[in-house]
Amino acid sequence: MLIIGGIQKITLLDYPQKIASIVFTQGCNFRCGYCHNSELLTSENENLYSPEEYLEFLKTRKGKLDGVVITGGEPTIQSGLKNYIKAIKELGFLVKLDTNGTNPQILKELLEENLIDYIAMDIKAPLEKYSVVTRVNTDTKRIEESINIILNSSIDYEFRTTVIKSQLSKQDFEQIGKLIKGAKKYYLQKFVPSKILNENLRKEDTYTDEEFTHICEKLKKYVKVTDFR
Repeated sequence: MLIIGGIQKITLLDYPQKIASIVFTQGCNFRCGYCHNSELLTSENENLYSPEEYLEFLKTRKGKLDGVVITGGEPTIQSGLKNYIKAIKELGFLVKLDTNGTNPQILKELLEENLIDYIAMDIKAPLEKYSVVTRVNTDTKRIEESINIILNSSIDYEFRTTVIKSQLSKQDFEQIGKLIKGAKKYYLQKFVPSKILNENLRKEDTYTDEEFTHICEKLKKYVKVTDFR
């Protein structure tokens, strides 16, 4: 069964145009310095939320919620992910999956079995900078494979990048644009120095709205729907 590190009973923001609930899975294979869910990074947590209890909660929300967002941590490192999604789908809910793209085979299986309805994949950096931003050795071939699986899927999806100015140059966005060329949607997310894993990044900043607007306009030659938030 899924290891759950937390839940949010309702969100109007995390699943586009849907009223949803959020499941935060425990454990992640990245160590991005700007991570704001650092309590979810390890596989151990004394305050786990019961998976069975959450399913019981969902039963009381039929007709009130449209779907469930499964995020983390990184959900695809959970051995119980597929079966838990099946249980959620059997209750009649849509499922949105947030992922870092390191497990393309899992994505492929979930898509082939029609178990997910929306994917949001984080693009951390251009491929050559991945290990710097994630602070772990990253097999970027897996990242590319996940991108291609999503690009060729029939469901709705988005790619997104959290932006610290010192980590990602304007030229880096050009490389990311080429990597996801033809995608449906791409969002640049402003770095917010609140609760983060690496306290040394607290003094870092992101681009101005004017700079983001200019970057997005350039990226639209690769992805027509490009914006920042």
